[in-house]
Amino acid sequence: MEKIWLKNYPAGVPETIDPDHFSSLVDILEQSIEKYGEKTAFVNMDSEMSFKELGLKSREFAAYLQSQGLKKGDAVAVMMPNLLQYPIALFGILRAGMSVVNVNPLYTPRELKHQLTDSQAKALVILENFAHTYDKIKDEAPLDLVVTTQIGDQLPVPKRFIVNFVVKYIKRMVPSHGVKNTISLNQAMAKGAQAEYQRPEVTGDDIAFLQYTGGTTGVAKGAMLSHRNMVANLEQVSACITPIMNDGEEVIITALPLYHIFALTANCLTFIKHGGKNILITNPRDMPNFVKELNKYPFSIISGVNTLFNGLLNTKGFKDVNFSNLKVAIGGGMAVQKAVAEEWERVTKSRLLEGYGLTECAPIVTVNPYDIEHYTGSIGLPVPSTDVRIVDPETREEVPMGEPGELQVKGPQVMVGYLNRPEDTAESIKDGWFATGDMAMVDDRGYFKIVDRKKDMILVSGFNVYPNEVEDVLADHPKVLESAAIGVPHESSGEVVKVFIVAKDKSLSEREVIDFSRENMTGYKVPKLVEFRDELPKSNVGKILRKELRDEENS
Repeated sequence: MEKIWLKNYPAGVPETIDPDHFSSLVDILEQSIEKYGEKTAFVNMDSEMSFKELGLKSREFAAYLQSQGLKKGDAVAVMMPNLLQYPIALFGILRAGMSVVNVNPLYTPRELKHQLTDSQAKALVILENFAHTYDKIKDEAPLDLVVTTQIGDQLPVPKRFIVNFVVKYIKRMVPSHGVKNTISLNQAMAKGAQAEYQRPEVTGDDIAFLQYTGGTTGVAKGAMLSHRNMVANLEQVSACITPIMNDGEEVIITALPLYHIFALTANCLTFIKHGGKNILITNPRDMPNFVKELNKYPFSIISGVNTLFNGLLNTKGFKDVNFSNLKVAIGGGMAVQKAVAEEWERVTKSRLLEGYGLTECAPIVTVNPYDIEHYTGSIGLPVPSTDVRIVDPETREEVPMGEPGELQVKGPQVMVGYLNRPEDTAESIKDGWFATGDMAMVDDRGYFKIVDRKKDMILVSGFNVYPNEVEDVLADHPKVLESAAIGVPHESSGEVVKVFIVAKDKSLSEREVIDFSRENMTGYKVPKLVEFRDELPKSNVGKILRKELRDEENS
């Protein structure tokens, strides 16, 4: 395909990047510590942590991990929301030469067990609020080391003790648990300060992240993202935004969870590289307090998903926030709706740029140019050193311009493969091309547009929900004979899960189905709608036809 997009990129954006410009993420961090030492790297609950402090604390944690017998290449899981402790743990693990396994703190015991056992994690860094989840599967997923932390642990005294007391004893947000032989993150750093840190040789080929994603089968798979994959994507992001960036001066609002690949790359790692100040929002669902936080900082960049932007626009006081420093908002994770983008531009007088990415691509593949004037409805242009093509899903031949087909990606950010799943890897990556499963088209200006998603995947507030997983959980209910899950449109979250059920026992109620689901799945995966049927549509080989159910729902 002719690289039409290259003709349309703004001045100053190069055609290619060097994925080996830095040897690793550790190299990037160390250079930034040296360059931006006294500048603030992260802010949370009004407490600041400089690049120098991040360097010291992450080094102490790295030394502690090494002192406990963990080796280069070992997997260490991190299960916490946006707190100052997250970057300390993240960069400590990377500086020890180990791989980070990001875990959603809201996972159920079943989901956590799969991720820990599949990744063969040796250790877990967990917010104490969620330790009861691990407690339920600790015998089935034993670990060498469990490091706990409390919400206020990185706040100054006496605020630290006040916050921890209120969270634990007043708000009762820390369920009791029986996980033994744990150590607090602060204690671990103190021990690490007394231990010798051996800087490992970390190369581009080493695995930085085992980032879990579902895939159309619904089985959570660990995408192996190497340091080179991550460095390449950071260089690609830099190439696209450098013309509007002032290194060491940007203030970015980080409301999306850092355990999600979008915020991890676009917020945390990108602005470590550029010396930016990350404002960590621990609970963005509390929109009134979120708006209060926005009023405290002259922020220049914000990232989010459609539901977050929409929620802010409909929160009292948001329109009164000072947007004079805001350069750009970056939307991803799910489609940005036209009405939301236009209202955002009207209220903030700044652009909302939509992009596209996948966990398997570290994640950014395309983005709209920084100088675009208005919302386009497209996912933009491929980032430098990235080839994107549209092919017939069956023949894998490229389709004519303007016609839909499967979007495929080739570039240095494409993952190494799925952990211990060579067949899945071979199926998804052929001749260097990663098959996304998303249906897209490209126009005569080289702009790409998603026209359909993976045929069965459901997208709830930017998070993937895979029907097989929902159906597998429901299959364990003694009153369920068969079930099928689909996504149906929803005003605030984009889609919600609807399930169609054939019951074994006619006494089965909608409330029973939802309660059972809530016990076994994270909140966004829980069905919001339940419809009972006598039978489900099936193919001649007995496969349930979700497409027919979707067609009925949309007719």
